[in-house]
Amino acid sequence: MKPVIDDEAIFAEQVRAVVELHQAAEALAAENVRVVSCDEKTGMQAVERLGRWAMKPGRPERHEAWYKRHGTLCLIANLDLATGQVVAPTIGPTRTSADFIAHVDRTVATDPDARWVFIVDNLDIHKSPELLEWVAARCGVEEELGKKFVRGHLRNRASRSAFLTRAGHSVRFVYTPKHCSWLNEIERWFSKLARSVLRRGSFGGLHDLRQRVLDFIRYYNVVDAKPHRWRITADDLLEKFRIGTSDPVN
Repeated sequence: MKPVIDDEAIFAEQVRAVVELHQAAEALAAENVRVVSCDEKTGMQAVERLGRWAMKPGRPERHEAWYKRHGTLCLIANLDLATGQVVAPTIGPTRTSADFIAHVDRTVATDPDARWVFIVDNLDIHKSPELLEWVAARCGVEEELGKKFVRGHLRNRASRSAFLTRAGHSVRFVYTPKHCSWLNEIERWFSKLARSVLRRGSFGGLHDLRQRVLDFIRYYNVVDAKPHRWRITADDLLEKFRIGTSDPVN
């Protein structure tokens, strides 16, 4: 999807922030700063396929069109950019602000002495008043937070975003530009999960789906995970969108 660019300067700043974090993740890890790409995989369906035949020599896998639905789950996951491993996954029925805060809390608890940077998109739950209050408490911020819709850091999305991105916080958030969630590396991992587990899977229920996803994460962390190598530069990306040039993209 082509990004919606309301302000080229802000867009360029956001692209640089995300790309530079990807590039610096291993060096930051050596300084006890954990950089994770975080997002939600919603609507994972526990579909039980009725009538299925495994592949054999000379015959592909087949299944009937009939199936039974057992509900859906949501996965909130972090991809550690320094190691390539999936850290502290959360699987549950909903994706609320409370769910996201509980996930962040569980993630930080895995390494409480580290400083954490979460790369996320612009979903409301990633900028909620409750998340701001949690970060303020976790980071020992004593200043007045204000009041939602009225004043201070809690006033609106922009003020909350400014607070949550503060470099001085031990837990902070960096946001991808609007319609640029593809900049977040966890999206590629979600595609791998869909191809390997979800797309052709048959699940007897929600517990079965949850267990299969967790089993895949454990397998991936041991067998496939490797440090992320981000080769394209921020300047390369900005050039693709002709940011800073007189030749706009049509």
